Amino acid sequence: MEHLERCAWILRGTLVRAAVRRYLPWALGASMLAGSLLKELSPLPESYLSNKRNVLNVYFVKVAWAWTFCLLLPFIALTNYHLTGKAGLVLRRLSTLLVGTAIWYVCTAIFSHVEHYTGSCYQSPALERIQKEPQSKQQCHREGGFWHGFDISGHSFLLTFCALMIVEEMAVLQEVKTERSHRLHAAITTLVVALGFLTLIWVCMFLCTAVYFHDLFQKVCGTLFGLLGWYGTYGFWYLKSFSPGLPPQSSSLHLKQDSYKK
Repeated sequence: MEHLERCAWILRGTLVRAAVRRYLPWALGASMLAGSLLKELSPLPESYLSNKRNVLNVYFVKVAWAWTFCLLLPFIALTNYHLTGKAGLVLRRLSTLLVGTAIWYVCTAIFSHVEHYTGSCYQSPALERIQKEPQSKQQCHREGGFWHGFDISGHSFLLTFCALMIVEEMAVLQEVKTERSHRLHAAITTLVVALGFLTLIWVCMFLCTAVYFHDLFQKVCGTLFGLLGWYGTYGFWYLKSFSPGLPPQSSSLHLKQDSYKK
C-alpha cells in the first residue's frame, strides 16, 4: 500500500495541476504535428509499438472508451458524493459519461461513413487496380480486396478525448480529503493510480499513432474531433446550468471560464 500511496501522490501532483489542463490540448496538437512531420520526412524504424498487434493497442486502445468509462464511473461517483453528499448531483455528474459515449458513437459513425463514401475496393494495399463493383468495405474484404478511403484517425480522436476528459475529472482531487475514512482513501488512491497510468498510456499511444500510422490530414481531423469534443463539453456546455456540470471545486465558475479563455 505504501508504494501505491507514493505513486498516487506523484500522479495526483502532476495531473491535477491547472497548468496540465490548460496546456495538455496544445501539447497533444503540437506533438501530433511534429510526429506526423517526422513520419513523412524521416520515418522511424519499425518497432514493437509500430505493430498493430502490440499489447497496448489490442487490449487498451481498441477499447479505450470502455477503459475510460469503467474507471471514471466509480471515481466520479465516490469523489463527487464525498464532496457534496447529494445523490442527485452525483447522478447529474455521471451523465458526463453518457455524453462522452454519445460523442464517441457519433464521431466513430461519421468516420466510418466518410471512409465508405470516399473509398474504393482494390486488389491489394498497393492500390494496383480497382476491382469491379462491390460496394461496401465489408463486401470488399469478404471478396479478398483492400478498401481504401479517407480514414480519419479514430485513435487520434479517442485518445485525445479520453486523456483530456480524465484530466478534467481528476481536478476534483484538489478538494478531496479522505484521511478520516480508510476505505474511501484506499478506493480513491487505487482509482487515481489506475486513471493516472491510463492517461499515460493514452498519451504514449497517441504519440505512437503520430509517428507510425495514418496520413497527416487524417490525424489532424481525428485530433480536431477529439479537441472539439472536449472543449464543446468541458470548455463550453458544462459551464452552463442546464448541463452535467463541472467537477465540484471551491474555485468559482468565473475562474474556470477564464482558464479556458487564456
